Amino acid sequence: MTSAEFIVHDPRSVPLPRRVLVRLVVAIARLLAVQRPRRIRIVLGRLSRGARPATVDQVRKAREDVVAVSLACAGREGCLVRSLATVLLCRVHGQWPTWCVGARRLPPFGAHAWVEAEGTAVGEEYPPDYFRPLFTVECAGSADRESGSSGSSGSSRPGSSGPGSPGGSGREAQSRG
Repeated sequence: MTSAEFIVHDPRSVPLPRRVLVRLVVAIARLLAVQRPRRIRIVLGRLSRGARPATVDQVRKAREDVVAVSLACAGREGCLVRSLATVLLCRVHGQWPTWCVGARRLPPFGAHAWVEAEGTAVGEEYPPDYFRPLFTVECAGSADRESGSSGSSGSSRPGSSGPGSPGGSGREAQSRG
């Protein structure tokens, strides 16, 4: 049994130049979403380099534009493409939120992808501890400044599996130098 879902989809609420940019970003996100998780993590880790950490307001605006322009991203099942498009749109403007992939803490199993800024899930209707992050891609620019390392895109969160962590591949870290 399925329940009806109300989706806000109003592409004209976004100005035309921005709408074109958002559609392009959503198309790229769709291409990225069909890749293996490891490949997605590598690509996002590289894209996050040199970006500034995004604020909640910046991420909220990017997510609202993605949802307004793309009907596929507006639905409940569009979380992967929606979250990828949101981080890519933020990156176009030089910012990077934390991209998260995880699963429900309680049965039944349910995977989810979302975006966080300033430690807060942006635009999610679920309680903060509803999902357990399996891996994240944080702003590499801020990690570089804080830890002095270069090219780190892994998270210090429990359960994350970025390069150099137990779940990550040493080959990924070696290929970056």
